[in-house]
Amino acid sequence: MKLLSVNLGSPRPVPYTEQPDGLTGIDKRPVDGPVRVAAPGPKGVGGSGVAGDAVCHLRHHGGDDQAVYAFAREDLDDWERELDRSLGNGCFGENLTTVGLDVSGALIGERWRIGSEVVLEVTSGRIPCNTFQGHLGERGWVKRFTRKGATGAYLRVIEPGSIQAGDPIEIVHRPEHSVTVAMEFRAVTTERELLPQLLVAGAALHPESLAKARRYVAAQGG
Repeated sequence: MKLLSVNLGSPRPVPYTEQPDGLTGIDKRPVDGPVRVAAPGPKGVGGSGVAGDAVCHLRHHGGDDQAVYAFAREDLDDWERELDRSLGNGCFGENLTTVGLDVSGALIGERWRIGSEVVLEVTSGRIPCNTFQGHLGERGWVKRFTRKGATGAYLRVIEPGSIQAGDPIEIVHRPEHSVTVAMEFRAVTTERELLPQLLVAGAALHPESLAKARRYVAAQGG
């Protein structure tokens, strides 16, 4: 398991973003050399946890619980075959492109050590938006990405430090529950009946998903 690339995005104007100023940083590109990773601060205030990476829509992106976004090269390769087009590292807006790691199958609360310093913790899957669809230029992309369910993973920073392409990735902690990123994604999108099962992940779960699961259980009289 290793880090294939660290990908950064710069603000650029596009016609398809929901951001009022028309800017997005979704088009991320691989960079050379070490990049600093640290907790950026609360959502709505903090942006990306990866130094030099732009988050233009702080209401929905960035913050401590989705400081870093990872996507597996294997899943990009699968989409390449399905879409019949080339997809470079970073083109899904991911900060980290990995190889040898089942990102969407990771457990909520699973911790990864990348290189010698950084430890990240899995919090949730990525919910696709219209900006993502506009960036790829694929009709019906939001529904198609949702249907496949290979979402990649958002992570919070447990131990800050520097990372770079080629760094090894080691899973240093696996929780005892069975709530994966893919399951969490299905629960908060298309299979709400799964929401109660998310509660075993506790505080490791993204706070918004945890709140949604609790509201669902309360509404069901549980």
